[in-house]
Amino acid sequence: MPRSARQISNTKVYHIILRGNDKQDIFYDEQDYRKFIKEIKETKEKYQYILYSYCLMPNHVHMVLYDKNESLSKIMQSLEISYSKYFCKKYEKVGHLFQNRFLSKKVETKEYFIYLCRYIHQNPVKAHISTINNYEWSSYKEYIGKSELIEKKMLLKKFGEKNLDAIDNFVNYHKTNLEDVAGTDLVEFEMRESLTDEEVRQYIQNISKIDNINKIKQLNKKERNEMLRKLRIIPKTSRAQIARVLGISKKIVERAMKEE
Repeated sequence: MPRSARQISNTKVYHIILRGNDKQDIFYDEQDYRKFIKEIKETKEKYQYILYSYCLMPNHVHMVLYDKNESLSKIMQSLEISYSKYFCKKYEKVGHLFQNRFLSKKVETKEYFIYLCRYIHQNPVKAHISTINNYEWSSYKEYIGKSELIEKKMLLKKFGEKNLDAIDNFVNYHKTNLEDVAGTDLVEFEMRESLTDEEVRQYIQNISKIDNINKIKQLNKKERNEMLRKLRIIPKTSRAQIARVLGISKKIVERAMKEE
């Protein structure tokens, strides 16, 4: 399935994920993390974007940034190329370090922005690597102390008018257990590129109200095609995947979904 066109945010704020190829680690030691942070500083100076939050994990990177000059692709290309050259030279690696094109999700509401930043800061906890306040490579420490990479006023003002009150509320907000974080599942789902066959199967069951979806291919042509057209709303999937899950010819699915 071809990659969809990149979403354009009305706010120019994006959540970025940069992953290691085949889930391989992209940071092996402290020097690697510091090198990537150095590259962020340089790209910020060059492209004049604003960074709101970040977290460098062993095999991926999260960033939330304001791309005021609409240079997102150039920003990420610069980061990827510069760091890849450093990494491959240091570890004598060949091939691609990063997985395909970086992922981006537009951020257009205050609520989404707030819990997205918390989700990012809680990544080390979810991965059982560290507590939030002890993790060295995220913007959390900058929010409660001195900021070097980020612009923290926009997020902190959501937690209070006075700086000390805002920081206290910010810290308490981050103490919420991961299972209780509103939007955590949404963030992970939206950043994924595709659904599993089982997830597609569940979608089809919910839409069709049919427990055994194998019965769909036994419907008469008119009923079957009407049902297939309803499945066009399933996100992050291809017609080939729907055909595979249903055991129906891809051509039949394509023709049905083109009909009005």
